[in-house]
Amino acid sequence: MVTIRPIHRALVPVDSDAARRVSARNYDEFQGDLEIWEAIREAPDSVLSVTMAHCAVVRPDRIMEGDSEAALRRARLNFDRLRASPLTRAAGRVLFIYEIVDPGRPGVRQIGLGGLARTAEIRTEATPDGPIIRNEGVRPPKARGRARLIEATRAIIGTVNNAVPDESGAFARTLEGRVDGVAPDFAVEGRGGTAHRIWLVREPGALARLQRLLADEPEAYVADGNHRSAAAAMLGHESFLAVFFPADRMGIAPYNRLVRLPGESPETVEAAVASALGRSFAATLASGGEGPLQPETTHEIGVYTAEAGWRRAMPREEVLREEDASASIDHDIVQRTLFADLGIVEAGDERLTFVGANKDAAWLAEEVDAGRADLAVTLPAVTMRQFIAVCRQRRMMPPKSTWFEPKIRSGLVMVLLEDL
Repeated sequence: MVTIRPIHRALVPVDSDAARRVSARNYDEFQGDLEIWEAIREAPDSVLSVTMAHCAVVRPDRIMEGDSEAALRRARLNFDRLRASPLTRAAGRVLFIYEIVDPGRPGVRQIGLGGLARTAEIRTEATPDGPIIRNEGVRPPKARGRARLIEATRAIIGTVNNAVPDESGAFARTLEGRVDGVAPDFAVEGRGGTAHRIWLVREPGALARLQRLLADEPEAYVADGNHRSAAAAMLGHESFLAVFFPADRMGIAPYNRLVRLPGESPETVEAAVASALGRSFAATLASGGEGPLQPETTHEIGVYTAEAGWRRAMPREEVLREEDASASIDHDIVQRTLFADLGIVEAGDERLTFVGANKDAAWLAEEVDAGRADLAVTLPAVTMRQFIAVCRQRRMMPPKSTWFEPKIRSGLVMVLLEDL
């Protein structure tokens, strides 16, 4: 049973035009501070100036240290300005229905229920029967940074994205029936032409029905936002902001890697990569006419070096661990074979850069050709079946292996904490 409660006091855009100006991609969808600075310059009213306030400066050379006291003061100032602006308004005691329509997935309606989830229901050692199941480790410094932002703004801005089994389909059908033929309170276009629509639900009877609807789900799996939920728990808050989507309506896109091997020549890198691949993979050079390689099939991996171009690599039988749902995912296989053989034993090694689906295989190859990386590795998207299997085995996903796409937008619904 999963609990959802109405938001006592929410901050929302006043209309769709305001939603376009206020909302933004999540902070973790950007490839560095300069890209964030540019996004804030293009949309100065966006919530990004709060969640990444250290980049809300007049020039790139004035970008501050993230989570610094100066950045947190600026976050508070920018949030107060956003709250007082004519672009936003407060809404009391609401749940919300969130629908994402993606032109890249025709016919799929990703529709979910949003509100306050309970931190006590997150499964941890202290709450082993909690129905909200994490599948990724939490790094305390990162969670602490999100917690400090909550303290500075007295608001929860980051939303935790969760999947629920919805095995009967009743959850999705009920939400669709609630909104079909009803104009959303506001809607905005997101990256890639996606449409993001929000319906606020206030009537007491409807709130109770939607709460019972989610309570029928036996468990939920955190898809995006482990550190956001951990931040709320770290502060002792009873609740965190969350949306619950049916698992079969969600999409997972590839999550790739760039590797730097400082001090090594392209020839040395190529020799090391060829040797490491030979130990654990059956690898072949891609044909001359084949473009950037982004695998679409499990256990097919793309590898790019400046010397050899693209290779297609398949893990050998002896490195597969199919009984372990986490170890059978290609991101784990690459980490404990290819990367370990290159001397990168830990996934947190600073020589690794994790690159989400907002950058394609051609971009990764360009980074290698430009000398900003020595090796690119492209991996197939984790399947929803693999993801759920890891959760049900109570294991952890390999770090940075699931890029849920489309991602929910930040700033469409926020929680004001001052009155709680």
